[in-house]
Amino acid sequence: MQAGGGAPLPDAARFNLVDHVAPAKWRPYLRLARIDRPVGWWLLLLPCWWSVALASIHLQSGFPSLTLLVLFLIGAVAMRGAGSTYNDIIDRDLDAGVERTRNRPLPSGAVTPKQAAVFLVFQALIGLAVLLQFNGFAIVLGLFSLLPVFIYPFMKRITSWPQAVLGLAFAYGGLEGWAAVTGSLAPAAWLCYAAAILWTIGYDTIYAVQDLEDDSIVGIRSTARLFAGNTARAVALLYSGTVLLLIPALILAGSGPIGFIGLVGFALHLGWQIKRIDTGDVQGALRLFRSNRDAGLILFAGLAIDAAIRPL
Repeated sequence: MQAGGGAPLPDAARFNLVDHVAPAKWRPYLRLARIDRPVGWWLLLLPCWWSVALASIHLQSGFPSLTLLVLFLIGAVAMRGAGSTYNDIIDRDLDAGVERTRNRPLPSGAVTPKQAAVFLVFQALIGLAVLLQFNGFAIVLGLFSLLPVFIYPFMKRITSWPQAVLGLAFAYGGLEGWAAVTGSLAPAAWLCYAAAILWTIGYDTIYAVQDLEDDSIVGIRSTARLFAGNTARAVALLYSGTVLLLIPALILAGSGPIGFIGLVGFALHLGWQIKRIDTGDVQGALRLFRSNRDAGLILFAGLAIDAAIRPL
């Protein structure tokens, strides 16, 4: 089998089921879906969970619905996989020119574009099945999330801010979670969405540090290239905006002290990341990017516990 089907990819999690357990024939498809790189679906999932927890605090309905949390988990895995597969189909020629991505299933030849398209439809149908479990308002709202997903792969060719479009897609759970709980939207949800957009731009800028040299050669634009030597300052501004937007979101939702303790923990984690940003350290950039799962879980834990004690 060619490299994209057999050899672990450089940004894959060190120990993952794809490279160590999955049958060889499945591996190219599981890599298309990024199952070997689970942090991506975590980062798609966490704004959904934040928003569900904020809505639960607002309604004083107790701990966030486990059914909704699980549905969002399944949906995040499926739709992150579908989005990544679509992105790889569009970017297969660009990926062939970048060291980190040239051994992905499509540029390596382990999967054909037609096979990838069929797999894309399969994943999208799983996502649709999840979406149809929500109320009507959330279903319609969820369909609009496809617009930034559709245009994102083309943005890196025409703007230095593709991370902003990625943010519109990855942060969408900030709206969808609230809608799934309440059947409507409110200012707290919009603030959560805006905060998650800035968070996404920040962490994906750190991620893009890995490809600075190759991106300049093949002509891929990114905020990491745009900010260059000011990357740490720029990420600090983005992360500061994230926290400043979450403060009124929590206030409007009616959060108590535990929710704000979670927010403080989240902010401290973001500050820790900023101090360690080094554009010359590729592996360090990947570690910092991955650590955002833990940052997001700290915030969710605070909000979920706060929701659980609100009715008491």
